Amino acid sequence: MKYTILCYGDSNTYGYIPAGGGKRYDEDTRWTCRLQNQLGKEYHVIEEGCSGRTTDVDDPDAPWKNGMSGLLISLHSHKPIDMIILMLGTNDLKTVFHRDAETIAASAASVAEEAVRYLSTKQDTVPQILFLCPPPLYEHVQDGIFGKEFDHRSYLVSLQLPEHYRKQAEQNGYMYMDTSRFLTSSETDGIHLTPEAHARLADALSALIQSGRIA
Repeated sequence: MKYTILCYGDSNTYGYIPAGGGKRYDEDTRWTCRLQNQLGKEYHVIEEGCSGRTTDVDDPDAPWKNGMSGLLISLHSHKPIDMIILMLGTNDLKTVFHRDAETIAASAASVAEEAVRYLSTKQDTVPQILFLCPPPLYEHVQDGIFGKEFDHRSYLVSLQLPEHYRKQAEQNGYMYMDTSRFLTSSETDGIHLTPEAHARLADALSALIQSGRIA
């Protein structure tokens, strides 16, 4: 079988176009599809991106977007899985949750931990976890179209995420990538990735996966 990679994330895994009214980038643009093309036929890259998905907290308006709650359905549907690329945490920055960086990172890690636990009972191999820290929000996110959901504190907390995500990755033995080193959120809406950012992310992931290094 092909080496199967499950990309589990939110709107930036789905491919949400900044200020696009919910529209999605095409297959030539999304980082998940670009990653598939770069890795080649020996790999099977699966997209599991849901706009608004959190780590493990219920959105008052859409509790079904809880990443922990939806995890097992995705895992069971696509097993056996060799690697999970997990990029969650951006939606936990919403003002309604008032979460700090340490809590968000720990919650993201708990999703990864549950994935490993579950798949270890359903397949012969333990999946690798590629733990991604999402890029920071745009500094003036509160002035954009999502200003009712994110404020300046959200931006400040997003800057603190890399330290705590790295700590969780090290504690749990996950491969790690700090996307803030080479990605920024679009100034258009303060949250989502531009086509150029999708391309950079695909390039970085392809290089990391094929080398096996910790970024």
